[in-house]
Amino acid sequence: MDRDPQPPGLRPRKGAHAVTTNADRGVEPGVARTPSVVDRITVALIPKASEDLQRLQDRTSLSKTDIANRAITLYEFIDAQMRAGRDILIRDNETGETQVVRLL
Repeated sequence: MDRDPQPPGLRPRKGAHAVTTNADRGVEPGVARTPSVVDRITVALIPKASEDLQRLQDRTSLSKTDIANRAITLYEFIDAQMRAGRDILIRDNETGETQVVRLL
C-alpha cells in the first residue's frame, strides 16, 4: 500500500509565515492568496532542541518558522491519534523491526 510520505497537515507552504485558513480554501486555483499570520510566539529553546533545530534547517533548508509549524502540527496529529486509542509505529524497512512510539 502506497502511503503519503507526510502526515495530514504537513504539506509544504510558501512564505515565511504562510498559514492556510478556512477562508483560503474557497479561492480559485491560480488566484493569489495573501498568507495570514495567525499567532506569533517567542520560544526559549534548551540546547538540545536548538541543536536539533539547526540540524533540521541544514538538512531540509526550511525556515525555523516552517519547522516549528510542522512540529506543532505533527505533535497535534500524534496526540490526537494516541488519545483515540491508536498506536504510533515506526518500522525499519531494512530489518522489518517495528517499535511503538510512546510520548511521555
